[in-house]
This record gives sequence, C-alpha cells and structure tokens, in this order.
Amino acid sequence: MAAAPVWSVDPRTGKQREQVAVEATAQEVDAAVRAAHEARGALADRTVRAAFLRTAADELQAAKDGLVETADAETALGPVRLTGELARTSYQLRAFADIVDEGAFLDVVINHPDDTATPPIPDLRRYKVPLGVVAVYSASNFPFAFSVAGGDTASALAAGCPVVVKSHPDHPALSEYVAKVLRRAAARHDIPEGVVGLVHGFEAGVELIKHPLVAAAGFTGSVRGGRALFDAAAARPVPIPFHGELGSLNPVVVTEAAAAERADAIGAGLAGSMTLGVGQFCVKPGLVLAPTGAAGDALLKSLTDAVSDTDAGVLLDHRMRDNFVAGVAERAGLPDVDSPVTPGAGGEHTVSAGFLTVPASRLAAEGEHDLLLEECFGPVTVVARYEDETEVKAVLSRLPGNLTATVQLSDEEAAGEGRGAEILAELTPLAGRVLVNGWPTGVAVAPAQHHGGPYPATTSTSTSVGGTAIERWMRPVAYQNAPEALLPQELRDENPLGLPRRFNGRLER
Repeated sequence: MAAAPVWSVDPRTGKQREQVAVEATAQEVDAAVRAAHEARGALADRTVRAAFLRTAADELQAAKDGLVETADAETALGPVRLTGELARTSYQLRAFADIVDEGAFLDVVINHPDDTATPPIPDLRRYKVPLGVVAVYSASNFPFAFSVAGGDTASALAAGCPVVVKSHPDHPALSEYVAKVLRRAAARHDIPEGVVGLVHGFEAGVELIKHPLVAAAGFTGSVRGGRALFDAAAARPVPIPFHGELGSLNPVVVTEAAAAERADAIGAGLAGSMTLGVGQFCVKPGLVLAPTGAAGDALLKSLTDAVSDTDAGVLLDHRMRDNFVAGVAERAGLPDVDSPVTPGAGGEHTVSAGFLTVPASRLAAEGEHDLLLEECFGPVTVVARYEDETEVKAVLSRLPGNLTATVQLSDEEAAGEGRGAEILAELTPLAGRVLVNGWPTGVAVAPAQHHGGPYPATTSTSTSVGGTAIERWMRPVAYQNAPEALLPQELRDENPLGLPRRFNGRLER
C-alpha cells in the first residue's frame, strides 16, 4: 500500500494547497531515530552546540519572509503575529546558547574525601549528561515557538540531545522549511543533518514514542492525544520521561472590590486575552469567577461591548472549528447558562467570539455543568457569577491542574488588605504560574519563567519555556574515587572549562 500523502491545507478555505510529503513508515521512523542517535557525538562539544544554536537563530531570521509567508498560508495567524513568534523563537535559541556557554546547567558538584564525616565521604563528583534522542511533538497553535525549532527542540539541542520531530498536520510545509533551515545551520558546524529529524503522520508519531533509541519526549497538544502518548511512554519495556502539555482552563478570580474599582478595564482586558489569536492560546482564560451585583454587572457590560466588537476569525483547521461550534453549543444548552454574546460559527470558515455566564453554585458540586470546567479551544470563556467567598472556594476546590491562575485585586487588596494573600494561597496549588492584576496570555521567555502545572496541564513538574527547560533532557551521574586523569574535564579539580560549580560545599562562579 502506498504511503498516504501529506497535504498543506489553507484554513481560510479548507482547500488543499500542495502535497508536501508522505507519511513516514515504521522503517523511515527507525532511520530518522538512528540518524539522530549517530549525531550525538557532534553535539558533545559545548562550544559547537552554542555556535549551532546561534547560527540556527540567524538562519531563521535570514529566511523570515519565506517562513512567515508559508506559515500564514497554513495557519491564517497573520504576518504580524507570525513575525513576532519567529523573533521569539530565534531569541529562545540564542538564550539557550548563552546557557550552554555559561555551563551552570551541568550542576557540577565536587566533594573531596572526608574521613571525619559520619559516615565517611569518599571522593564524589557529580554533573549532568544528556539523555539521548528526544522525540518532539509539534503544537498546532504555535507553528514556530512550539514546533520544529521551538522550545522543546532548542532546549534538547542545548542539552546535547538530537531530536526527531513529529510535525503537526496543520503546518507540514512550514515544518519541512524550518527543518531545512536547521539542517543548513548544522552543516555549517560539521554536524550531521540527522541531528534534526522530521517525520509526518499519526502512525509515525506512535512509532516514534515506541522506538528503543528515543530517550525522552516533549509534547504540546490535547489531553486525549498527550495522555495516549504518555501512557505509551510509560508502557515501553524501558519507560522514558514524557514531558507533555495537555490542557488548561486558566481560571481567573475577580474580587468584588476589584470589579467595583475598575470594571471597565477588567472587562476589556479579559476580552483581549480570551480572543487573542482567535482564542487559540494554551493560557487563554477559560473560566472567570466574577461577583454578582452592580460591580459584576458593570464588568459584564464592558466584556460584552469589547467582545461584540471582535471580528470573526479563522481557526487553525476545520476540525477545530467544528469542535468549537459543537462545544459552545453543548455548553450553552445547559440549564441556567446564558450567552450575552453568543459564540459559534461566524461564516463558512470562521468563528465568532463570545462568552457564557452561569451561577457559580452550578459549578460547586459535581453534575452536568462539569462540562464548563473543561477547556474549549477557541474564542470563548465562561463567567461564573458568585454570591460570596464560600462559592469561590467551592469552585476552586473542584478545578483540575492548570498552567496559570489569575486574581484581579483592588489597590488596597494588592497592598495587603483583605483576602488578597488568601486567594493567592488558594490559587497556588492549582497552577504553575499565578498572576496578579494581569492576563495569562503571553509567556515571557525568561530564566524565572515556569510554563507547566499540575496534571492535566502537564505530565511532569518541569517547564517548557525558560532556561530551566533544559533540565528535562539531562540526568545526573556521580563518579566515586575516579582517578583525576580519567574524569571528564567538567569534574576535574583545576576546572579547565571554568564552569560554575559547588566545590567542597562552596559555590564557585
């Protein structure tokens, strides 16, 4: 049987643009993984790795016009958004190059023998080494930043791990283009092109997670798809780490005092956040706890005005559009659910933004309204109107893990008056990033960033954004009583590489 073709599709029309490739067979997946495995040695030198990452960033920017044009044709996200996302992707590659140069990620710790300790301490030297080939599963909604050259790939290469990327079916032509650019950058440093493998097709993704030479995996996508791969990773004869980002509701709590103080600003800010990118952000606020009464009414009026002025938009593919239209209709049909601005189909290929309201009491106990506590991908949010703090606590106690949780406080509450600190404490167990008087859309690439959260937001405690994302692809190893001449340079007393380290209990920089 001939391999199935892989088509580039225009989401604005639903029509096929061009055949890009064919779905990879099991043999082709095996070849890609083995080529990546053979490329490990070329990444062993940290100087070469850092140079490769910077060259990759330069090459992506040099190809900007063609990349953005290809991405827009397949995603309809628009040149402005895509140009910014490509810049973020290039910045991320350079940031990881700086991390590789610095070397602190190796976590070098050296203990000389100490016979006076109880029990005695032998000569011990510990650092981290790369795991091996990393399988990367691209996301639909960030064709640059969470795809072939995205954070999983950048952090894995920085750790010294080659990658094999399973492309997302929404942007196969862009995936091929970006892979070509990365391989060109690799060639400039005599790194084999197999260091970045690329495969297409659902079955290829399944074969990839099962391959015995794949040492870890990174995934961004749906709960259903991510959980299936997570289970497959755990069921292997040799289980591997699976760092998956699956789904998030990203709750927002608006205090009554905050609503009374700045209802217009909160309503407008919420509208901008929930409709950004046609609601296709993993950190879109999907549930908002807002007070009843005049302050809450004013907030809803502001939200209504802002969302009503939002143009219909194109989702990333027609399957997502169909799921969105069906999902909001099912939610809107529940008892006591109202639609001040009705979300749903905009035109034949578009969707309209909107929001639903429901009494918070409907969410405080298990029942048919639990559907409102599940992510609905697209430009919609649910506003749950609460009567008192007891209802807020009851709803929060029922929420699953999230990437973010947000609280909107008044000036006095932010200064320490009232329940501000208490609400922050209630939100902290729910999410990996807790925001005060901001909106969750927009994930800065910064050393202190954490993009992860309790399950089902992610399947591990790690982050996929920020410098510490590199830790996912490494493991510690300690040498005991090894002769100095046999030790890796990173662990020698004279520190020939000038690495930050902890030496006999003292931090050296």
